[in-house]
Amino acid sequence: MRVVSLVPSLTEAVAATAPGLLVGATAWCSHPADLDVVRVKGTKNPDVPAIIDLAPDLVIANEEENREPDLEALRAAGIEVLVTEIRTLEQAFGELERVLVHACGLDRPRWLDRAEAAWRDLPAPSPSQVRRAVVPIWRRPWMVLGRDTFAGDVLARLGVTNLYAGHADRYPKIPVDELRAAAPDLVVLPDEPYVFTADDGPEAFPGLPSALVSGRHLTWYGPSLAEAPAVLGAALRAAHP
Repeated sequence: MRVVSLVPSLTEAVAATAPGLLVGATAWCSHPADLDVVRVKGTKNPDVPAIIDLAPDLVIANEEENREPDLEALRAAGIEVLVTEIRTLEQAFGELERVLVHACGLDRPRWLDRAEAAWRDLPAPSPSQVRRAVVPIWRRPWMVLGRDTFAGDVLARLGVTNLYAGHADRYPKIPVDELRAAAPDLVVLPDEPYVFTADDGPEAFPGLPSALVSGRHLTWYGPSLAEAPAVLGAALRAAHP
């Protein structure tokens, strides 16, 4: 089988299970680091003719990361396109099984079992442990996690309540003074898509604890899910003003 993945998370998932299936991936597909396949530009601007030339049996996409006109062009060329929707942890596990087992015909990978066990065995946070947070994903302009996001669901299981989970938009643009006025207990700053660092982000929220977290562990749905509870939990506990 020949597979092209247009989603970094799913590229890593397929590569960790049966790397020989992949013949193409986006320039953003950074894991595994030694992945040697044809690069077909980005998630939002894939090189459709290059993908067609690869003659894949399947193209894996995501309703949030990829554009429908590109997927329609691939379908028009007679290529099967599987579009995933992942906004909760349960959806992530279900879609990973759909992609790997049902679409690619693979045995269920052990890493998926380990990932499900890691989250299933995670103790539920007590009410005293829950912290209210804003979760910026971009600045200039400031954008934060809003409603129905995979990352928001992940954080909720770790005792972090997203203050903008009820916003009408999934990724609303909120001025930084409004973010501060929301009086969060914590600011969660991932290193992707915007690369927040100790010197770029926390200074906008003086006096508030800031947690610098791995964007891959917060937003990717693949093998990283197995270690995400421990990695993210440690970063959240280490948050400091």
